[in-house]
Amino acid sequence: MDGELLKYTQNRELSWLKFNQRVLEEAQDPDVPLLERMKFVAIFTSNLDEFFMIRVGSLYDMASLKEMELDRRSKMTPKEQLERIYEAVEPLYKERDKTYSEIKKRLSPYGICGLSFKELQDPEKKYVKKYFKEQILPVLSPQIVDRNHPFPHLLNKEIYVIASLKRGNQKLFGLVPVPTYLSEILLLPGHDIRYIRMEKILMEYLEIIFDKYEVSDKNYICVTRNGDVSPDDEALDINEDFRNLMKKTLSKRRKMAVVRLETANPLTENMERYFCDRFCITPKQIFRTKMPMKLSYIFSVAEKVPEHMRRTLIYEPFVPQKSAMVDEETSMIRQIRKKDILLSYPYESMEPFLKLLKEASTDPSVVTIKITIYRLSKKARLVEYLCAAAENGKEVTVLIELRARFDEQNNIDWSERLEDAGCRVIYGFENYKVHSKICLITCKTRNGYQYITQIGTGNYNEKTAAMYTDVCLMTADREIGQDGAAFFQNMCMGNLGGSYRHLLVSPYSLKKKVLELIEEETRKGENGRIIMKMNSVTDVDFIEQISRASRAGVEVDLLVRGICCIRPGVEGYTDHVRVTSIVGRFLEHPRIFSFGRGSAQKLYIGSADMMTRNTEKRVEVACPVYDEDLRARLNHMLQVMLEDNVKARVLDAAGTYLKKGQGEPFVDAQEVFMQEAVQAAAVKKPAKRSIREVLFGIFRR
Repeated sequence: MDGELLKYTQNRELSWLKFNQRVLEEAQDPDVPLLERMKFVAIFTSNLDEFFMIRVGSLYDMASLKEMELDRRSKMTPKEQLERIYEAVEPLYKERDKTYSEIKKRLSPYGICGLSFKELQDPEKKYVKKYFKEQILPVLSPQIVDRNHPFPHLLNKEIYVIASLKRGNQKLFGLVPVPTYLSEILLLPGHDIRYIRMEKILMEYLEIIFDKYEVSDKNYICVTRNGDVSPDDEALDINEDFRNLMKKTLSKRRKMAVVRLETANPLTENMERYFCDRFCITPKQIFRTKMPMKLSYIFSVAEKVPEHMRRTLIYEPFVPQKSAMVDEETSMIRQIRKKDILLSYPYESMEPFLKLLKEASTDPSVVTIKITIYRLSKKARLVEYLCAAAENGKEVTVLIELRARFDEQNNIDWSERLEDAGCRVIYGFENYKVHSKICLITCKTRNGYQYITQIGTGNYNEKTAAMYTDVCLMTADREIGQDGAAFFQNMCMGNLGGSYRHLLVSPYSLKKKVLELIEEETRKGENGRIIMKMNSVTDVDFIEQISRASRAGVEVDLLVRGICCIRPGVEGYTDHVRVTSIVGRFLEHPRIFSFGRGSAQKLYIGSADMMTRNTEKRVEVACPVYDEDLRARLNHMLQVMLEDNVKARVLDAAGTYLKKGQGEPFVDAQEVFMQEAVQAAAVKKPAKRSIREVLFGIFRR
């Protein structure tokens, strides 16, 4: 079967690079405001950094093994995949540099100027030199490298200014870390936003720093280290707290092997050889960049733009709206008992869910609150409400995943805070991350126990809820609540194989049920219909099942933001499959699964992508949506996204993403949902109109 599989699949890493290229295309779009375009360059850069740390890092480890596993979707070895990645990344660097340069040039007339030292005016040069001597030089830690001064450990993604040094017949290597506790840029005096980056200042004054030497071959570099460290690689003593193990894991990550070296200027032959030997890398792993190696400062630059220029340079601010389904004056628990509620982020505010938790923390009828947490913001009211609930005598159980990539330390800190408040804190399983987004509130009433269950597609992160698109379901359905109660009991007892009537839970029931639902549609042939919205598709079993459905004549639409290893439109295999990717102002994040049509349609939302890691190596939860109004709303959302012809790209049989042929009406799905949210929030709900009538006065197109 694998031979056939190769005819309609592609490598996941190369597919991911194509996704990041679509991010870069947003930076090249003349219809996107200039500073927003620069933000997309920054996002592209940050994405690529993480790709090298995790995906390239993982392949780097696999390539060193004697027995190398072939990628089933491309039959490439890890080494071959690395070679293809290096080849694919090099032109992306050039395209990014060109894009950055063009945007930078266009920002200059607005007084937003990132400058080299040569471009500074004389008063500015004096200001910079004074600042260097008074504020920078005293805190620098320069180092020479010789027999008595060994080459230092270079930290991951930190910038170092380097140079060749000479004193008499002695030739040395000099290195200066750019201090991380200083701002990445120095803003220059004046009304305009003129600035110079710290590494450029250090490069200019290397002769002052190394005043006893002749300085040549000035440059600055940045190493990217393998970040694919798992605590499962460590031996865990039975008495050792998992939180302490995670702290050790984070320390280990800082010391991992170099997988990429970035340089501002071409390296001399001697220096290239020196770094290749020092870091055990090849020249293919050295990438030259003409733009900043860190671009996160652009977000703070955008905040300094004067009000009169904002409309031209930045998206018009969008504030998540009040949900038309929620009455702010009425108890959330009471409202959810009457009718299921669906929130759509960031178009609608997360506030109703937070209000639900706050209310539950003091409600006398609430006896327990249970929740799974994967990522939180640095400031989280959700944690405050959970702590308050524990302090008010509620039993609060928090399953927090300490292995949420790059959020480990934040989650460690929150777990300690929750424990201090009296919450019961448990962690994920040894070989399975808990990625589900489920919250269960249990109330004791005269009629017995009642449940409020919340299922989401995104994290309980108040910051990203205003930046990522997600959906959140809150229901008082008794049987779903009973499933939720069983789920938390199983998690607390380390039981991954629980049985549920409504919820789909990986690693056991979710994938199995999804494959069964696809098979149901396959048996319908041309009358079958599948629409699935996800972030990524890599799972081979899922891909093969979708191919079988297509061969049976089932119409399949996959809305996949990122990696997609299935190639649609391949004759005889995926003729009836369409793949659409939307990259826009907000990060597309919901997982919505639709099987069938009309009253027979089965509709789910959840936390899982169709990736093997999600379906077999994580705890994920998907929940059916039964309320007819909410089903109609989700179907509307799917339809609008399929109609998008502004931000959508369509994957072709060769694995290339193409813009849709544009024609009126122009449909930008995210813009449509913003407008609908604003209109819905503005509608006053007359007493004789149902919520359904109010919503569909807005959502009917």
